[in-house]
Amino acid sequence: MSTFHLPDLGEGLQEAEIVAWHVAAGDHVVADQPLVSIETEKAVVEVPSPQSGRIARLCAETGARVKVGAALVEFAEGPHADTGTVVGELAPSAPPSPAAAPPAPPAAGVRAAPAVRALAGRLGVDLGAVTPTGPGGTVLSADVERAARARTGAGPAEMLRGVRRSMAQNMARSHAEIVPASVHDEADIEAWPTGSDVTIRLIRAIREAARAEPALNAWYDGEKMERRRLERIDLGLAVDTEDGLFVPVLHNVGTRDAADLRAGIERMKADLKARRVPVAELRGATITLSNFGMFAGRYAELVIVPPQVAILGAGRIARRPVVAEGRIVAHRLLPLSLTFDHRAVTGGEAARFLKAAIADLERAD
Repeated sequence: MSTFHLPDLGEGLQEAEIVAWHVAAGDHVVADQPLVSIETEKAVVEVPSPQSGRIARLCAETGARVKVGAALVEFAEGPHADTGTVVGELAPSAPPSPAAAPPAPPAAGVRAAPAVRALAGRLGVDLGAVTPTGPGGTVLSADVERAARARTGAGPAEMLRGVRRSMAQNMARSHAEIVPASVHDEADIEAWPTGSDVTIRLIRAIREAARAEPALNAWYDGEKMERRRLERIDLGLAVDTEDGLFVPVLHNVGTRDAADLRAGIERMKADLKARRVPVAELRGATITLSNFGMFAGRYAELVIVPPQVAILGAGRIARRPVVAEGRIVAHRLLPLSLTFDHRAVTGGEAARFLKAAIADLERAD
């Protein structure tokens, strides 16, 4: 037997989820034929066979999470290793539903009659989580029934998988590592021509701001206390989907014109819709843009994913009163939120970055 192990398909990858197998035990495969689709770093990636031969055993089930370096497939060896049928791609099967967790045992320190404890056991209610209303803090049967109804109304527990699991891990990492601070302001965009591309204008503003204050286009290593300023701007674009948050990367935005950037964004949208985003387009961001205002909201406290040190957010554009030439008039205003890692960026650097972004956004051209 020879064993094929899950390779590291992306920077920092520790594990991946099996989405669908394209082969089965006993099938004959050829080198580079897709073996399995896995989800990692928010992309579904096909893992090709490293060799030709017959599949002896699949080492993980659909829906399982497999660590990098763990066994994926065993290949048969010997004179009959290459016998079998050549197979094509199988239809992906849905990952199995997580098994329901057994009810927690009733808390021993809770005051409750034996009948109430029995009721809690039948309904799967944790007495320790029930608010008592009886004399002396005693849990009554009505308390248990109320807790059971509330739990039923909340719906069943849902195991986070795929994109949402990755998002949860990244947010927890950010909370544990980053020291966030935010500054807020707004840009008067009344001079913009009709039909201006908001996203492209924001990308251009980030480019100009990074040139004026390069400290925010950087990576920071908290363990080594090292900051690395980056000349190239690789922009992460936060995209909200039903599956969770994706942050694909537009590379080298500082040298690309508006038409090229818009074409890149459209390709990115198509890849996201098909869930076939190349791994290279999901890593390496040096700074991130979140245009949350296309949905709602003026300002936000945004989340930075390390090793980045900054994220710029654009709120909802609306007409608001401003003073222009001594008169109160209504102008289109674009709210901006800049969150930065205060370990690596000073308040002055952040303010200068935001000032430069606003100056570019307020240009008519």
